[in-house]
Amino acid sequence: MADILPFKKPSSKKKKPDNKQGKNSSPVKKNTDKKGGGSTLCLSGFHKWKVDNNAAFAVKEGKLLTRYICERCGKTKTETT
Repeated sequence: MADILPFKKPSSKKKKPDNKQGKNSSPVKKNTDKKGGGSTLCLSGFHKWKVDNNAAFAVKEGKLLTRYICERCGKTKTETT
């Protein structure tokens, strides 16, 4: 017969982050202003398109071109109608 070997259970001790500020202070939160700049939806592909009324209409190959600008990030796209 074979010998039965017990497996060691992983320790359930969690490492605590080092707080240099003190015991009762909360950890410092990162500044999220630079991360998304308010355009996290745009980074995911969900732009807020608005028709650009300042640009004069353009005609190319007999089709009307409409220019759209994202209100959040400023990205532009053109579409034929």
